[in-house]
Amino acid sequence: MIRRSLLSLLSGLGLVSGAARAASQPTRSDAVLLSDADWKKRLSPSQYAVLRDEGTERAGSSALNLEKRRGRFLCAGCDLPLFDATTKFESGTGWPSFFEPLPGAVVTKTDFKLLLPRTEYHCARCGGHQGHVFDDGPKPTGKRYCNNGVALRFEVAA
Repeated sequence: MIRRSLLSLLSGLGLVSGAARAASQPTRSDAVLLSDADWKKRLSPSQYAVLRDEGTERAGSSALNLEKRRGRFLCAGCDLPLFDATTKFESGTGWPSFFEPLPGAVVTKTDFKLLLPRTEYHCARCGGHQGHVFDDGPKPTGKRYCNNGVALRFEVAA
């Protein structure tokens, strides 16, 4: 409720565009659109808190921080492949971090939850919140996609 009110206020001031507000709403032809009740059935409580309520898991709590095998990281909400394991790096932040998503896998929007704008990213298929992207990552992109581990599932390469 407070978040919606803040978003409405920022929108009224022209600080949030309609495109930014709608960025987490999937528009793909293969979009996964479920009711809130269906998401609650599909996801664990911690997954629901992150993917649907844009929460953040505790730093260092994900086993995926230590994942180093070849494979892909998929959205825990809809299984869309988001990152190849070759783009994962140790950021020291306590969350799985990547320097580049797979093409067309994520959409971004501006987040004002901490009052200063940050770039938030979501799964392009189901709109599930994944994390935030920062400009302090390694080459070649210089980006750090800081992901909630609970929002991901790892698939080992065959």
